[in-house]
Amino acid sequence: MTPFFEHIDEYRNLMQNGKIREVYIGLIEYVMDLKTYYKNNYPDYFVSGNVYIGYMDMTYFSIVPLSLKRRNLKIAIVFLHEAFRFEIWLAGYNKQIQSKYWKFFKEKNWTKYHLVEDTKNADSILEHIVVNDPDFRDLAALTLQIENETKIFIHEVETFLSQNDI
Repeated sequence: MTPFFEHIDEYRNLMQNGKIREVYIGLIEYVMDLKTYYKNNYPDYFVSGNVYIGYMDMTYFSIVPLSLKRRNLKIAIVFLHEAFRFEIWLAGYNKQIQSKYWKFFKEKNWTKYHLVEDTKNADSILEHIVVNDPDFRDLAALTLQIENETKIFIHEVETFLSQNDI
C-alpha cells in the first residue's frame, strides 16, 4: 500500500475542484433522507438514529422489524462507495448473535441470499445486492426500488426463520 502522503496532492486537487465534496454530500444526504423515509413510513420498525458515514467505504443505517428484533437481528441498508451499489444486510446485534444465526443459515444450506464466508471478518450474516449502479437522477424511483427489495428480503428471511423454529 502506498503511503497516504504520496497521494496528498491528488486529494488536494480533487477537494479544490469541489465536485467530489458535492457528490459525497449528495450521497450522504440521500441516505439520510432514505432513513427518514423508513422512519416516517414504517412506524413499526425501529430505525437507527444515526447514519454511519464511514471512511468513504460504506454508508449505512439499520432498520429493525419487530419479528427480527425478538431474535436480536437487524437489517442494514448499505451504500458501498467503491462498488457503487446499494445492498441489504442481515446482521446481529453483536458478534455472538451473528455467529449463531450464521451457523443456522449454513447448516440449513439456505442459498436464497449470499451467506458471508465467516462472521469474524464481516459485519453481516446475509447480503443481497439491491441496486447495482444506482441512477440518482430519479431519487423517488430509487427509493421505491430499495424499499421493494427490502420488503422482499425481510419477508423471505422472516418466513425462513419462522418455518425453521428459530
